[in-house]
Amino acid sequence: MKPLPTRFSRTRTCFSRGAVAAGVLYLLLLLPDREPPPATDANQAPFAWNRDAFWSSLERQFLEARSTGCQGLAGRMESSVGRLERAIDLAGAERLNPGDSRFGLLETNLFELAPLVAACPEHLAEFMGLFTRLRRALKKQSEHWAINSPEARNTVYRLLYGSRAALEEAMLQASAVAVPALMAGQEERSETPSTNILGVTIHSGDILVSRGGAPTSALIARGNDFPGNFSHIALAHVDEWTREASVIEAHIERGVVVSTVAEYLADKKLRVMLLRLRSDLPQMAADPQLPHKAASGALREAKVRHIAYDFAMDYRDHTKQFCSEVAAAAYERVGVRLWMGISHVSSRGVTSWLSAFGVRHFETQEPSDLEYDPQLCVVAEWRDRDALFRDHADNAVTDALLEDAETGRPLDYPRFMLPFARLAKGYSVMLNSLGRVGPIPEGMSAMAALRHKTFSKRHGAILARLLELAEGFRRQNGYTPPYWELVNLARRATRDGQSSKSKAQSSI
Repeated sequence: MKPLPTRFSRTRTCFSRGAVAAGVLYLLLLLPDREPPPATDANQAPFAWNRDAFWSSLERQFLEARSTGCQGLAGRMESSVGRLERAIDLAGAERLNPGDSRFGLLETNLFELAPLVAACPEHLAEFMGLFTRLRRALKKQSEHWAINSPEARNTVYRLLYGSRAALEEAMLQASAVAVPALMAGQEERSETPSTNILGVTIHSGDILVSRGGAPTSALIARGNDFPGNFSHIALAHVDEWTREASVIEAHIERGVVVSTVAEYLADKKLRVMLLRLRSDLPQMAADPQLPHKAASGALREAKVRHIAYDFAMDYRDHTKQFCSEVAAAAYERVGVRLWMGISHVSSRGVTSWLSAFGVRHFETQEPSDLEYDPQLCVVAEWRDRDALFRDHADNAVTDALLEDAETGRPLDYPRFMLPFARLAKGYSVMLNSLGRVGPIPEGMSAMAALRHKTFSKRHGAILARLLELAEGFRRQNGYTPPYWELVNLARRATRDGQSSKSKAQSSI
C-alpha cells in the first residue's frame, strides 16, 4: 500500500507545475511578432546635397573672415549683401520655372554671405530680413508650380531648408550679440477669431509646426526623403466669444487631445513655426471663416470621440490620426487639401527602422514638408539659440544613426524583455478600455515599445559623447562646430560607442 502524499510533497508538485507553466508561458511570449517587410517606392529617391567640398570651403571662408575682422570686411560685406538683394529681386520680378538658373544663383549668393555674417554678427538682423524676403519670393513663385514634381520639390527644399540652415549657422556663431527668439514672417490677413501668444497674433485655424526634444522627434524630422527641422503639427482654435485659444494635437500616448496653450508649450519644444492659409485662395474668398470652421470641426470631433494615434501613418484613413493628419483631416472637411507636395520615405534603411516602430505607409504627410505647401504662409518662427544647438546636435546624431541603418543594421531590442513588455501591453490595453493611459501607448506593439526605448537610449549615449566632442572642438578652434562638423563628430561618437560595446562583449 502506497503512503499518502504529504502536504509538503503536494506543495512541491504544485510549485513545479507552476514553474513549468510559467516557463512555457515565457517561451510563448518570447516569440517575435510577424512583421511585413518595409515597402519602398522605386520611383522615389532621397534628396542629397552632395556638396561636402562646398561646405568645407564655407568654413574656410568663415575662418578667413574672422581673421580679417569686421572692419576689413566692410566692403566685401556690402558687396555680398547687394548681390543677394539683387538675386532675390530677380527671382521675384517675373514668373519663373523651378529649374531657372536664377534660383541657383540665389542659393550660391545666400550661402556665400552666411560665413561673413557669422564672423560679423552685427549684420545678423539684416541677414534675417533677407531670409524672410527670400522665403516670401520663393513661396510666391511656387504658387504656380506643380509642387509635387521633382524639380519643384528640389528647388523649394534647397532654398527654404538651405536658407534656414545658413541663417542658423550664423546665429550659432553670434555669441557676442543678442539673438531674438521671435522672427516675424509674412503677416497674412485673416478674419477668423484671434488672440496674442508669445508676441504674435494667432488666428483660429492657424497651424503650429514644432520640433520636440525626444530622440524620436529627431527621427521624424530627419527620416524622410527631404530631411527637415520639424516633427509635430498642431491646429490652433480661438473661441469667437472668449478669445481663449486651444490646441488640437495628436500624442502617441493619448491620441488626439485638446490642450491649453500652456500645456502645448510645456511639452519640450526646440522650435515653433506658425503657418496660415493664404487669404487670396479661392476657397478663402468664398468663405473667410473657413480656417475657423476647420479648427472648430477638429475641436468638436476630439471632444465627442476618442481618436487613437495612427502609428501606421495612413493619411487617407482618419479613423486614427497622427499629428499631421489632425490638421489635414480638419481642412479636408472644409474643402482644402494640405500637403500639395506629398512626402515620401524611400531609403531602405529608414523604412526598415520606421517599420520597426509600426509605420506601414511611406507616402504620407511629414511635418517638415508642410512649410513647402504654397497654400500656406509662414507668419512667425520662434527658436532659442541654446535650444537651437541642441536641435542641431540631435539631428546630427540621427543622421549618423540613419547612415548606420543604410548598412543593414536592424533596430534591435533586448529579446529577453519581450514577455515582460507583452504583459505591460496587456495591462495597458485594460487601462485604455477604461479611458486611461498605460505604460505602452495604445496602438504601439510591445516589440515597438522595446525598440523605442533602445533607440532612445542609444541616441542619448551618442548625443552625450557628441556634446563632449563638440565642446572639445569649440575649445580647440574657438567657434561652435557647424552642422557638417557636427555630423562628422556624431559619426565618431557612433564609432566610439560601437567600439566600447565590442570591448565590453569581448571581456565577458
